[in-house]
Amino acid sequence: MRDGAAGGGAGGPADPAFSSAVVAWQRAHGRHALPWQNTRDAYRIWLSEIMLQQTQVGAVLAYYARFLARFPTLESLAAAPLDDVMALWSGLGYYTRARNLHACARRVAAEYGGVFPGDPALLAQLPGIGRSTAAAIAAFSVGARAAILDGNVKRVFARVFGVEQYPGLKPVEDALWRRAEALLPDGGGGAIESYTQGLMDLGATLCTRSSPDCARCPLRDRCVAHAGGRTAELPVRKPKKTLPEKQAAMLVIVEGGEVLLEQRAEKGIWGGLLSLPELAGHHANADDTPDGAMVDAALAAFGSVDQVRALLPLVHVFTHYKLHITAHHATLSARAPLARGHQWWSLADIGAAPLPAPVKKLLLELHRPGLF
Repeated sequence: MRDGAAGGGAGGPADPAFSSAVVAWQRAHGRHALPWQNTRDAYRIWLSEIMLQQTQVGAVLAYYARFLARFPTLESLAAAPLDDVMALWSGLGYYTRARNLHACARRVAAEYGGVFPGDPALLAQLPGIGRSTAAAIAAFSVGARAAILDGNVKRVFARVFGVEQYPGLKPVEDALWRRAEALLPDGGGGAIESYTQGLMDLGATLCTRSSPDCARCPLRDRCVAHAGGRTAELPVRKPKKTLPEKQAAMLVIVEGGEVLLEQRAEKGIWGGLLSLPELAGHHANADDTPDGAMVDAALAAFGSVDQVRALLPLVHVFTHYKLHITAHHATLSARAPLARGHQWWSLADIGAAPLPAPVKKLLLELHRPGLF
């Protein structure tokens, strides 16, 4: 049966054979040695689930290990300054996750005595934990019978059941949630944990976006996309939009082995991180570069300028737009008093600063012998 847009029984009836196939496959062929597996510790499970949102396992492993080394318990994370959390997160992207991580730890410490609730509905009310993440945490920590529907699961369902519309559309997503709930196994004997992990593993290792390994898939015989040779077409891709292009003009101001950094607002791109002072901000048009007089006027507020040079432009691509970064490197002969929200940071320690990835890369590249 092929699913339509949202209706037509798209939720689907219970199907014990489906969950049994996933459970059996996961136990025999799924992933069992990831550092956040084989534990009921909700803190470790939660930390991994937040890091894995929109990020692949390979990129998360090192960050996960560093976080646990620095914050081995929820209490240690809740008690830490936000800047320490942001610094450890630097480079992993989607920085709202880090701010929510810190806020969530504090909420759990204050409201639940440092112990995550086992109820998915309560988990979903905490910062940064949506419905699917809440279900995964509850399933792995207490064996709760709750459905997940992350990107991997949507892809598996779209192919197996022949979903003909983009899964991100609200009516289609609602129908997929109904199906996800209907397909849950009864539980007991670790079935929920194996089923939940199995859906994740299928999407991550076999039913991949490109070159799916259908020959080893336990759902191959019931898969609409496989039967019709349509694995390249399903799931239906999100309609493409031309990315807007914006500009940021940044100042790399150096004096006495230190660089001037600016605290960004909590909201907006790179919220809560340190960054370089900007001229026009990232809302300017991509072809609107500052002239020399504008740069000189901006630099004068920070001290007596010794010399200035333009650096090669950078491009950083976000989900919703492309940011063109122009930067001017200036050395000062004397500093002006610091304005609010600014601080001097040792270039020798710049690798530990809570900076956006492109800004950190720029400063690390420049901080070489003879450049400052």
